[in-house]
Amino acid sequence: MTEHVYPTDQPVMVTGATGFVAGWLVRRLLEEGLTVHAPVREPSNADKTGHLTRMAAELPGELKLFEADLLDDGSYGPAMEGCMVVFHTASPFTSNFDDPQRDLVDPAVQGTRNVLETANRTESVTRVVVTSSCAAIYGDNKDLQNVSGGVLTEDNWNTTSSLERQPYSYSKVKAEKAAWEIADAQSRWRLVTINPSLVIGKTLSGNSTSESHNILKQFGDGTLKAGAPPMEVGMVDVRDVAEAHLRAGFLADAKGRHIASAQTVSFLELGQMLRQRFGDKWPFPTRELPKWLLWLIGPMVSKQLSRQMISDNMGYPWRADNSKSKRELGIEYHPVSDAAAEMFQQLIDTGVLKKG
Repeated sequence: MTEHVYPTDQPVMVTGATGFVAGWLVRRLLEEGLTVHAPVREPSNADKTGHLTRMAAELPGELKLFEADLLDDGSYGPAMEGCMVVFHTASPFTSNFDDPQRDLVDPAVQGTRNVLETANRTESVTRVVVTSSCAAIYGDNKDLQNVSGGVLTEDNWNTTSSLERQPYSYSKVKAEKAAWEIADAQSRWRLVTINPSLVIGKTLSGNSTSESHNILKQFGDGTLKAGAPPMEVGMVDVRDVAEAHLRAGFLADAKGRHIASAQTVSFLELGQMLRQRFGDKWPFPTRELPKWLLWLIGPMVSKQLSRQMISDNMGYPWRADNSKSKRELGIEYHPVSDAAAEMFQQLIDTGVLKKG
């Protein structure tokens, strides 16, 4: 990768610093000698922030924790004071919720507005990088049938998700659109977004709570023993996503949206990658289940496997064009097999997966 020298004379701010992607971003910023302002809900909670402070003690940069809440208007002001770049990574990512508007859409949109409106009031800010998602670009694999060439680009927006249907994806659409609306209404700072596909790799905190961990867990707990769903997804190493954020924050020409995805992987291929590393000790799938069978039994297996989800996603190819992130941010993607193996090993090491 091309060597870059990043300015260390002004601090930067990272929201959601205890999160999966943010942890690796904070690490890269500290490696480059930057001062990182990390607004978190409970700065004194060592269970949540200890891995960050330990990391900072070993790296050239400096970490300063601040108290702030995503939904508390104006609470980011003190942390943002004097910062040149703001990285907004904080957003809910869960499939467990009671009220999609209250639990997913409102926090995502209000949190984005809170952070970006604070940027409007903070004279030092010249760049804001927002963690969006490929979920803001498409809703179902079936949507690619209506995309030029069947390949997703940054020009595409997810128009098929709603509060009733894939509310997580809908929250990402609403949050990113709110970000562009605020950015376009001013001219002092520039907005850049990173739109990752499924992010995999080990967490720096040791916690395995992201949705991608839940997916990988199914490869070891017997859920997929009978066979893998016939489904493709885009995947990307968490370290590449962190690198994309870093460069989006500082490269002079960085602008607009950036798909961050290394490769398309089917669930069966992911199982094969894991078998190569871990052998036959775990119940990795060895075949794909037919779509019709999943359509019949899916809803009984998991509430996430609704018949509409199966109909609109399984058996359809998934393709995305990552050339903009390579060209404009200089990202060289790592194969996802290493990140998948490290993530699976962490699930074993932390006791999330236990050998039967």
